[in-house]
Amino acid sequence: MIRTFAVMTSVVALSAGVAHADAFNRIASFPTHLNNADTNAESSAEIISATADGMTLVYSDSPLEVIGLIDISDPANPQPKGNIAVGGEPTAVSIIGNTAFVGVNTSESFTNPSGMVKAFDLTTLQETAACDLGGQPDSTAAAPDGSFIAVAIENERDEDLGDGRVGQMPGGFLVTVDVANGSLDCNTVNVIDVTGLADVAPQDPEPEFVDINAEGEIVVTLQENNHIVVATKDGVLSHFSAGAVDLENIDATDERAALIFNESQPGRLREPDAVQWIDDTHFAIANEGDMDGGTRGWSIFSQDGTLVYENGTSFEHSIVEVGHYPDKRSDSKGVEPEGMEFGVFGNTPMAFILAERSSIVGVYDLSDPAAPTLEQLLPSGVGPEGAVAIPSRNLFVTANEVDLIEDGGVRSHVMIYELQDAAPAYPQLTSAGADQLIGWGAISGMVADQDGIVWAVNDSFYGFQPTIFKIDTKTTPATIVDALPVTRQNGQAAQQIDMEGITLDGEGGFFIASEGRTDRVIPHAIYHVDASGEIQFRSGEIGLPPELMAVERRFGFEGITKVGDTLWMAVQREWADDPKDHVKLVAYNLETKEWGAVHYPKAAPDTGWVGLSEIVAHGDYIYVVERDNQIGAAAVTKKVYRIPAEQMVPAPLGGALPVVTKEEVRDLIPDLLALNGYVVDKVEGLAIFEDGTAWISTDNDGVDDSSGETYFWSPGKF
Repeated sequence: MIRTFAVMTSVVALSAGVAHADAFNRIASFPTHLNNADTNAESSAEIISATADGMTLVYSDSPLEVIGLIDISDPANPQPKGNIAVGGEPTAVSIIGNTAFVGVNTSESFTNPSGMVKAFDLTTLQETAACDLGGQPDSTAAAPDGSFIAVAIENERDEDLGDGRVGQMPGGFLVTVDVANGSLDCNTVNVIDVTGLADVAPQDPEPEFVDINAEGEIVVTLQENNHIVVATKDGVLSHFSAGAVDLENIDATDERAALIFNESQPGRLREPDAVQWIDDTHFAIANEGDMDGGTRGWSIFSQDGTLVYENGTSFEHSIVEVGHYPDKRSDSKGVEPEGMEFGVFGNTPMAFILAERSSIVGVYDLSDPAAPTLEQLLPSGVGPEGAVAIPSRNLFVTANEVDLIEDGGVRSHVMIYELQDAAPAYPQLTSAGADQLIGWGAISGMVADQDGIVWAVNDSFYGFQPTIFKIDTKTTPATIVDALPVTRQNGQAAQQIDMEGITLDGEGGFFIASEGRTDRVIPHAIYHVDASGEIQFRSGEIGLPPELMAVERRFGFEGITKVGDTLWMAVQREWADDPKDHVKLVAYNLETKEWGAVHYPKAAPDTGWVGLSEIVAHGDYIYVVERDNQIGAAAVTKKVYRIPAEQMVPAPLGGALPVVTKEEVRDLIPDLLALNGYVVDKVEGLAIFEDGTAWISTDNDGVDDSSGETYFWSPGKF
């Protein structure tokens, strides 16, 4: 029997953040496949711009060889306006008035690059001009006065040739084209030579990103050459090396499934990607890196080459604190600052730094270019590549290029933010303010303690660093104040466990459920740990009995709770002996050592699968989280149910099991939409305090093929 149960009216909003006026908050997310005739085709929003009136967004979509249009006359409800085919791969788009100027790559090979810049009237959707550029374009920029377009001609290298090093001809250059009568004057195509300037491969410059200031001066990054050039249409004004940074306290080791920030990279080349003028004499660069560099931060230079500000590792560390650090990129370029935007909102100049691999945007106040201040971190879609500021409407927009349709994951999105007189809604969980830098992610099981403390565990994504996190829910946002490594008696990390559930043992320690995966030699088990996180000798590891191991499948325990002397564990999905759409709630009596179980009737999936991801005892009920594995608009089941505790009478294993009844407590999809992103798939944690106040969390998959967003909120009292 399934019934609906009304939650009490005391609801804590999803909004988080300290009291703060004038914060950016996300107000809408637009999946770019809505513009496509075939919504199942791969689609990607990369570089984005806006019309002069700020009512239409235009983004480049490389896989479909189109530019896509979005109506944002109501920015909280963006609408598709369709695509325009551009006759090749669009690499960038800039807009003057109501005309889109698009860099189009038509290259047949790396050694025979070609491309054009084309103009499209956004009212008629017709091409009005096309100018041959003589090479492969990368980025474009429009002069603030609308008089010309600059294009960085990269003539990119073949990364499979010569170990992917620069020094592969032909080299790149810079092009300007005048704009007349709302279109291009192809008779004014002007080539600016930038060869022979850089210390690194001077004969093969690879211009990457370009911007133009109010005086008509052009700044361009030569990323692979680690060089910066300032020019006008008449030629080069100045040029200089982007230099290097000594990085300390970083994680520089990949594939160890742990967040350890005690390494260094001396003399790391900046190798900047995006560049933006912040006034007529200073510009900022995002130091993504490519061949030998990437400093995980960003910098500000004056146009004569003087370094005005170096961010060092502070941007990356702030990303670590909000759980967005991409551990799988540790040995490469960390958070990878790639894109950038600049805008003046009110009287405040602001830089927006896009961390591609962390799917997050840093918002900086640049009132003092020598001392920028980080104001916010904005959650974005997967892989923010481009951005546009629309100060006239108090809007900021990101284009997120990753489309995971082939893997059944999230689609490419354009996300819209509004500057509001409000507190920042994100993050909802942070380790900022802790005594040490605490990296975290992949939050799974949770349990409530006293005084507003919730304990949570990470899962096997960090299999070499299993950790219990102490979370103070009385702060806004909630704060991770301590991290207890789970260890064995030798003091070493308890590797090869997959923590998916945690409950209090009543004596200051914990019981932890390991989901297990026998094909990876991770046992299905229960672990008893003390208050310091050490697994207890003798009683510390409880393996499954033969009756369960005979029917086990990889989808094991996804939660644990304690009722008297009995531990109850929720099995995520059906094992070999379970009826269709029924899963076991498994019982283990700590005194008698007896095992048993009941059956729980879960929803039949529309698509994919449905399973359990948490179990919590509270009062006269046992609460479970039931979810499907779908994301975005495909999500159907993300719910909390409760079971009368009186029905939790385990029967012996190996025979027929009693089937419990459930009643719906809360549909979580509205909660997951409250931050105006897309519905994430993994609702994994539930904790309920003695007074009934509940807290719920999501698993961000360690920022691997994920936006990295962690939702951590209270829906009030159950």
